[in-house]
Amino acid sequence: MEEKFSPKEAMIFSQRIAQLSKALWKAVEKDWQEWIKPYDLNINEHHILWLSYHLKEATISDISKFGVMHVSTAFNFSKKLEERGYLSFYKQEDDRRNTYVSVTSEGEKLILEMNQRYHDTEHRILDGSLPMKQLYGKFPEFLEVMAIVRNIYGDDFMEIFERGITNIDNTFDTESGALASTRKLG
Repeated sequence: MEEKFSPKEAMIFSQRIAQLSKALWKAVEKDWQEWIKPYDLNINEHHILWLSYHLKEATISDISKFGVMHVSTAFNFSKKLEERGYLSFYKQEDDRRNTYVSVTSEGEKLILEMNQRYHDTEHRILDGSLPMKQLYGKFPEFLEVMAIVRNIYGDDFMEIFERGITNIDNTFDTESGALASTRKLG
């Protein structure tokens, strides 16, 4: 395949993506850590809990892939969440080779509480996006970034991504803005 770009153009693109991604991640990381700090969770634990909640019947492989973490990382942090009573592990009768995780009622209560308290902390990413929302009437959609991610991680990744986003959309109460439970809490 013939290259349709110059080495200079490729380097500038790569550096632009690297610098912007690093800056964006630093802000996301700070926001995320501040949000979950009162719950004694780290980012990996929160991400796994969140993914397990929204994906339903998630396998450790799903969590690894969508969480962009090694399988052993997904498994080890999931085990810590199980020890704290937030996740449970199981095998399905028709699929004994995969390990599945589900959120316990305690895990669901934790997620719902965290979401109810979402706005108790500062969110630089949200604040930085508000001028675009005010100008265009919507938050940035990142279609080009999503296309790049699809080309790197594949259609399966994007299918899991979209399934998770759809579930979030379907479980929010639009009147209160709170995340609604997907089942009755005991």
